[in-house]
Amino acid sequence: MRHRWFLPAVLAALSLPAAAQTRDQAKAFVKQAVDFAKKNPREAFLEEVTSGKGRFHFTAGKNNDLYIFVYDLEGKVLAHGVRRELVGIVRWNAKDPDGKAWIQDWTRLVKEKGSGWIEYKELNPAQGNKVMKKASWVELYNGMIIGAGVYE
Repeated sequence: MRHRWFLPAVLAALSLPAAAQTRDQAKAFVKQAVDFAKKNPREAFLEEVTSGKGRFHFTAGKNNDLYIFVYDLEGKVLAHGVRRELVGIVRWNAKDPDGKAWIQDWTRLVKEKGSGWIEYKELNPAQGNKVMKKASWVELYNGMIIGAGVYE
């Protein structure tokens, strides 16, 4: 009876999403993207984010929930690591299910501080596009807001 905790612990661990990421991993991923953007032409960076074969693009089954998104300061999608169809669309007035204008919020944040965390609700591609709470790390680089988030 000493190992009464073993089965509940194993069952709890198995119920967790295998690809769940942490805030630290999201922040580090954005730092990698910013570093790539600094070392490459702008168009090469944006293609690397949007391309299905790019290192910043989410691919189901890769055991990685993270992807990079890139917006300009007016809310236009410059690149997106999941939804290529959003590229070129201005989403300035987009709101989450609670009415939070998260694109405006992260734009204000990066203009004031250069980087930081923003919380809102968004579709999670790893969970069948279920709306979930999300925390995104965003950084301003060369007129681009580069970010990645974790679903909580």
